[in-house]
Amino acid sequence: MDTPRTVEPHVAAGGSGLVGAMTAAAPEPEVEGFADDTAVDALADASTAAGSAPHRVGAPEPAPLTEHGPARIIAVANQKGGVGKTTSTINLGAALAEYGRKVLLVDFDPQGALSVGLGVQPHQLETTIYNLLMERGVEAEDVIQPTNVPNMDLLPSNIDLSAAEVQLVTEVGREQALGRALKRILGNYDVVLIDCQPSLGLLTINALACADQVLIPLACEFFSLRGVALLMDTIDKVKDRLNPDLELVGILATMFDARTLHTREVHQRVIEAFGDKVFDAVINRTIRFPETTVAGEPITTWAPMSSGAQAYRMLAREVIAR
Repeated sequence: MDTPRTVEPHVAAGGSGLVGAMTAAAPEPEVEGFADDTAVDALADASTAAGSAPHRVGAPEPAPLTEHGPARIIAVANQKGGVGKTTSTINLGAALAEYGRKVLLVDFDPQGALSVGLGVQPHQLETTIYNLLMERGVEAEDVIQPTNVPNMDLLPSNIDLSAAEVQLVTEVGREQALGRALKRILGNYDVVLIDCQPSLGLLTINALACADQVLIPLACEFFSLRGVALLMDTIDKVKDRLNPDLELVGILATMFDARTLHTREVHQRVIEAFGDKVFDAVINRTIRFPETTVAGEPITTWAPMSSGAQAYRMLAREVIAR
């Protein structure tokens, strides 16, 4: 059974803080550093526009709500695949639901991984978010499905959604198609989490155009670090042209492995670039997450006392506090 790991807040370089504590814990072999700092420089420039929010170590238990809605829409986005977008969407949603928030998860990826992760078989679905976007007379209530997690619903997807990206090209107001589809049901929820596809195409632009905030899962690997600069540029363009209220709620470090210097160095670089926009919650590598996918349920119910479950509860508290 995993045990929760306390993540210390970042302290400026000098031997203390996250990286300093880890380095002191065990001697490291000599490892070649990053080949170039282009990505880090670009991230630093992007973070200036992103602003900052107070760092909350161990955000307090949120107060229960006396009423629900209208929902805050959070797009979970990163054009790089395999960084934990779907896993984070499912488990953050489940943790928010534990805290009494009514949550809608929107599967906006034609691969349908979010739906599969909640035990839904996409190829067996008669109506999906594709029908909601492209067919007249289809309402969100016709497509939304309850999940096994109380207070959490799912707007499922399958491969049909890939056709929507092509069909929407000729539509007027194509970037606002998802926003129009969700508008009527926002009063029923407190949080809507959109699991974006791993690209910066029209579907992702739709998610960003209707979102209030963006959450960026970032695998602690150098190639993921480089990709965030491009994503931030896209977010800035959407903010300038389509959604001036869009803001970055935070960056979530995923697939963190404290045993490797490379992982810790990437995490350090992200903190240097984005500062307090980096969540205190850190998601470790663990076998529990693949197990939950097979089980079709979030880690908060599959392994409720695991470090992964505790980390996503901490993330939920931070998201609510921000």
